[in-house]
Order: sequence, then C-alpha cells, then structure tokens
Amino acid sequence: MKTKLLAFLPFMATFAMGQQTYFVSHGGNDSADGSLNSPLLHIHEALERGKASAEREIHIYIREGKYYLDTPLVVDAGEWKNKRLTLSAYNNEPVVLSGARKLSLKWVKQKNGIWKSKTEADKGDQLFVGGEKRILARYPNFEEGTIFNGTAADALAPARVKRWKSPGGGFIHALHARDWGDMHYVITGKDDKSVLFEGGYQNNRPSNMHDKYRFVENIYEELDAPGEWFLDGKAGYLYYYPYPDENIDNEIFEIAEIPSLIEIKGIENDRASDVTVRGICFSQTSRTFMADYEPLLRSDWAIYRGAAVFIENAERCRIEDCEFTGLGGNAIFLSRHIDGCVVKGNYIHQIGASAICIVGDTSAVRSGVFKYEQSVPYELMDKIPGPKNELYPRRCIVEDNLIHDIGLVEKQVAGIQIQVAREINVRHNTIYRVPRAAINIGDGSFGGHVIEYNDAFATVLETSDHGAFNSWGRDRFWHPSYEKMSLMVAEHPELVLLDALFTTYIRYNRFRCDHGWDIDLDDGSSNYHIYGNVCLRGGIKLREGFNRIVENNILINNTLHPHLWFQNCGDIIRRNVFTQAYLPIELKSWGKMVDYNFFSSKNALKQVQKDDTDAHSTSGILHFVDYQHYNLTLPDTSQAFEIGFENIPQNGFGVYSPV
Repeated sequence: MKTKLLAFLPFMATFAMGQQTYFVSHGGNDSADGSLNSPLLHIHEALERGKASAEREIHIYIREGKYYLDTPLVVDAGEWKNKRLTLSAYNNEPVVLSGARKLSLKWVKQKNGIWKSKTEADKGDQLFVGGEKRILARYPNFEEGTIFNGTAADALAPARVKRWKSPGGGFIHALHARDWGDMHYVITGKDDKSVLFEGGYQNNRPSNMHDKYRFVENIYEELDAPGEWFLDGKAGYLYYYPYPDENIDNEIFEIAEIPSLIEIKGIENDRASDVTVRGICFSQTSRTFMADYEPLLRSDWAIYRGAAVFIENAERCRIEDCEFTGLGGNAIFLSRHIDGCVVKGNYIHQIGASAICIVGDTSAVRSGVFKYEQSVPYELMDKIPGPKNELYPRRCIVEDNLIHDIGLVEKQVAGIQIQVAREINVRHNTIYRVPRAAINIGDGSFGGHVIEYNDAFATVLETSDHGAFNSWGRDRFWHPSYEKMSLMVAEHPELVLLDALFTTYIRYNRFRCDHGWDIDLDDGSSNYHIYGNVCLRGGIKLREGFNRIVENNILINNTLHPHLWFQNCGDIIRRNVFTQAYLPIELKSWGKMVDYNFFSSKNALKQVQKDDTDAHSTSGILHFVDYQHYNLTLPDTSQAFEIGFENIPQNGFGVYSPV
C-alpha cells in the first residue's frame, strides 16, 4: 500500500452499538458467526450477512491473503438501504482481491522451447507466473520502453499472414493515424492475402491504423520468445515459452477472467451511499479494450464504463489507501450521479487503461453531439444554461494518489479523466509514465474544477498533440468550422458559457509534457484561471475559447501558444515568466490583455512587441535558486518582480504521504 493504514483494535464481540462486524479469513467457514475468532471464508458471504443484518453500520474486515473472485463483489443500493458499509484489510494485513483463476497444470515439452498443458481455463488474456505478468504471443516481440512495447509496419504483411493457420481470435493494436490515441481490432478470419477483422471504435476521432505503430497478438505462430504464452480455449490447452531460469513445475500460474472486482451501484433516484473501501490491493483483471465503448460527446474519447472498482449513482463513498496493479482495464470509475465521493491515498500502477475516471452520462448535456464534425444549428439549439438532468458527478475529491505506468494496453487514457462533471477537486497527486495526459478534462460541462498541487511528468510518451494537462471545450457554441464559429459567437456571445458554467482553476502544479504542451486548452476550452504553475517543457496552449486568465506561471524552455483566438475572447495573459517569444497561430485578436510579463531575453521581448503586446513587459537574465534540483524560486534580486511576479512555492507538488 502507498500509505500506512490505521491500526484497528481487535474486536472481542460481534456486535457493537448499532454496528455489525464480520471477519473473513482463508481459515474461516461460511457457517461460522463471522467473529474474529470464528471468521467467514468468503467475502461474498460477509456481504450477504451484512445485507440481512438489522444494524446500520456494517464493517467487514478481511484477514491476510489473496482472494480469487469469479464474480464481482456487488453493493446494490436497493439491498443496502440506510446502511453504512466499510470493507477493509484488518490491522494492516496484506489483502489482495484477484480477478484471476489459479491454474492446475501438468507440463509436457514441445518443440522450439514451448511447453504445453491441459487446462480447465477456456478464456483469459492476462497470464501471471509467480505473480508477474507474461506476454501474450505477439509480433513483433516485446521491447520494453517503446510504443506498445514494440511495433512493426509489416505486422499484417501478406507473407506473415500466410504463416498463420487459424488467426481468428487474434488482436490488432494500432495507434491512431495522427497519434491521437489508439484503436484495437479482433481478427475474425483470413483469406488468401490478408486477415479479416472488426473493431476500431475505441477512439472517437476515426482514422486508419497508423502505418507504422501497430502489432498483432494472440496468434499461436507468433509464440517464439521467452515469456510468451498462448491459450487454446476451445481445445483446452495452455502453451508457454519459459525463461531460461524458470522451473515452471514450481511456479504458480494465474489467468485473469473477470474485468471488475467491486461494483457499488444505485439508480438515479435510489443512490448507493456511505461505502468505504480501504487498504486492499486489487489485481489481475481481464483486459477491456474490445468491450462496449461509448463516445463522450465531441471529445476524442470513447470509453468503457467499467473498472476494477466501479461506482455508479452513489454518494459519500470513499476509496482510500488501496493498491491497483496488474489490471487489464481501468482502476477506478465514478459514473453518472456521483456526489461527495473521495479517492485518496491510492497507489495505481502497471494497469491497462486509465487510473481514475469521473464521467457523467452524456444525456446530462443539452444539445450534445458526438462527433468532431457535428454541430447543432443555432435555431435548434437548447439555450438553457447548465445540465439537463442530475446524472453527472459533482463535489468529489481525488487526492494524494500515486499513479504511474498506466495505459499499458490502451493509449487514449489518463491518470485522471473528468467529463460531464462539476466541481471535482484534483490535488496533490503524482502522475508519470503515461502514454497520453496525466489529467484530462474532456469538455466544458460543467466546470468548477480545481486542479492543484499535482506533479505530472513523463507524459504523452506514446502519442502526440496533447498535454500533461489536457482539456477540450467542444461545447454548444463550438463548430468544426472556425469561420462559422467566429460568426456565431460574435452574434450570440451568450452561448460561450452555457456549458462551462463555473471557472476551472489550474494552480500550483508542476507539469512536464514530452510530446505536446504542459497545459493544453484545446478546441474551445473556456472559463479557466491558470496561475502559480511551473511548466517544465511544453509551455501553455490556448486554442479558441473564452475567458481564460493565465498569470504568475513559470514556463521553462517554452512560451505561450495562442491558437485561433476570437475577437472579444476576453483572455488575459500577465505576470508570467517566459523563456521564448510567443508562437501564435491565426489570431483575430490578442485578447483583453497580454502585458506585464517577463522574458529571459531581449530578443524574445522585442519579437512579441511587434504584435503590439507587452508594452509594459520586461526582460533580463533568469536565475533560479537551484535549477538542477527543480527549485525554481527566483532570488530577491530578480527583475521578474518588477512586473508583479510572485514566487511560486516549490515544495507542495504531488503526493504528501510516504510510499
């Protein structure tokens, strides 16, 4: 676990004041009373007892060990009315909930280093040997640290396809043709020259597969390297190519079979509430890249609405001090009507998709459309501000979570994804080694978020044209034609904040993007106040949009990127430290104010002043207290203070709990 859990005193009796306590242990029995000295065997049984109890407070404590689930643990609002449930590890004991099946195998040696065993498992696409994930047979072979851990332009070449006897059930994985995320396909068969396949719906900006960044897997003929495996579910055989030092007769083999481990669910008018999950490790769920995906309005995202811990239509729930690792899909998903929930102190790493998703129902958005190229004519547009219904998250906190090495399977992912939501506070999280954004807000609906004190680096590693913090604002006023949009917002300025009702604050974060911008407000993102941030590499981009204030930020190795600003956009850029001249694209206006900034060179200042900006800005030599150790405090003698810049605290970024 990332944080040290609070110790729990042993319970000497099953009942307390209005409270029922159950213990679960591998040494238990489901006919027992569930006390500390007479525990239950299965967590499902403890939940059944809790539902039936007359007490309001239910505590389920799980003793040390690994618990294999063949179905998720479900907390249904209709069965838990007026109850509070806490599900946690007991007294800091290590507890793992697994979505895998433990296999019984008898190995027989085959040719070319491959071993074979009969197995009862007929499905599964994640295999673990000794607790470590192995590689599903693939081409090209696994190469850690590269896009998709190895890609090849000839992955579907006729000469290679010809070698495959029966590739049905294999997978094709590829980046979007413009590196905007990914697409996945299942192979359905083959003809004389090529495979037949279906899929590609995982990205909401359709394209062809990338002509270079692609690979295939789950094809028997590609089982040719140590650590690779293949399951023939129909025949009931598992094939494995062991590492040279592996004694497979002594190893534990597990195969992931289910995508979800805990589901806390209500309906719109009967919400789940007051469920706390604490101190548990969630692991070994199946991959979900070919599951049902839904488009999230005009953002680039389509998403699988599910996760290892899935919470839908719920209030006052908490996921805290847990670990999520070895997952095939998302870790945590807060879905539809969510109010006052907290995700805090978790350690999320080595997972297939996104870490934390907070996503409402698109039916809550008025005049919503679902493709980039779509729009609603003004005369047909619903012009009432704000949401249409209550099916969206609000007033939630995501705090002190350590997130890294996510998106191992899918690439249109985020450390924290927010969409169709309001007033989400994302603070003191550390996020790194991600293929796309650390934090993404997919639309302006309905604003009011606070993104603060986060530390995000090594982001956008496998894609491009994105940000460590990224947002879209393709809200009601937005149109795919910049010219048509310009005319519409000039005639109807009241449209611009119909969805982005409340200001979103991005403050006191440290961001670094590897293939894009540190802060990327794309395609109409509006109503933002951005201040006190340290941007280490990619600068700040503002494309289209309205009412953005950018002040008192430090932009190292970069600058402001104003793209396609409108007349009367209302943008204010002031009291920032820039190290390069601005890089504008097709501006109709320089906003309400671009002035009182500091530049690290005279040439940069002269260049921006040619556009009649920065009349009161200054330039000078830029010194920091300790640049080598990322202390970007300016000394008292810095000329940057002449334009009103104030030092940014350097010691509050990221998680605050010990790992």
